[in-house]
Amino acid sequence: MSKKILVCITGASGTLYGVHLIRQLKALGHEVHLVVTKWGEATLKHETGLSATTLGNEAHKTYREDNLAAGPASGSYPLDAVAIVPCSMKTLAGIAHGYADNLVARAADCALKERRKLVIVPRETPLNLIHIRNMATATEAGAVVMPASPAFWHRPETVDDLVSSLVERIMVHLGALENPSIEWTGD
Repeated sequence: MSKKILVCITGASGTLYGVHLIRQLKALGHEVHLVVTKWGEATLKHETGLSATTLGNEAHKTYREDNLAAGPASGSYPLDAVAIVPCSMKTLAGIAHGYADNLVARAADCALKERRKLVIVPRETPLNLIHIRNMATATEAGAVVMPASPAFWHRPETVDDLVSSLVERIMVHLGALENPSIEWTGD
C-alpha cells in the first residue's frame, strides 16, 4: 500500500541518507514530500553536489522550512509518516521541547500528537548529555530515534551498501518496506 511520507533534511552531516531514502521510497511507489532546511541545503550541496531544487524535483511536493501554513504544519494533513534524515541537534532539541519554529519541527510535533510514525536520524558524535536527554524525550513522546550508525554484520563492500542498510531500516520503521533484503537470520 502506497504511503504519503514527509522527508526532512536538516543541516547535520549525512544528507546522503536522506537522498537515498527519497529515491528508495519513490522506487517503491510511495508519495514523497520534502522539506530541506537552509542549512540542510548547504550541507546537501557540500556533501553530494545536489541542490535542494534538483532533489526537490525527485519529490512529489516540496515545502519551504519557513512555511508554517503548509499542509504538514497541520495534524489534519494526511501524512502517514515523517522522517528527519539527517536530524541536527538543533532540530532534535526543538522537537523534544515542542519548539516548532519551522516546518520540520512543526511536522514532527504533528506526527507525535497524531500518533503517526516519526523517525529521527541524528548524525552527531560524540553526544553530550543534552543530546542524549533530547533523544530520550523524543523517544518517550513516541518517536523512533535511529542514529546514523551503520552496521557491518552484513559485510558491506561500499559506502552505498552502508547507506542502503540504514535507509532500509528507516523504511521498515516508517512502515514503507515490508520485506527487507538485509535482515539478521542467525545463520
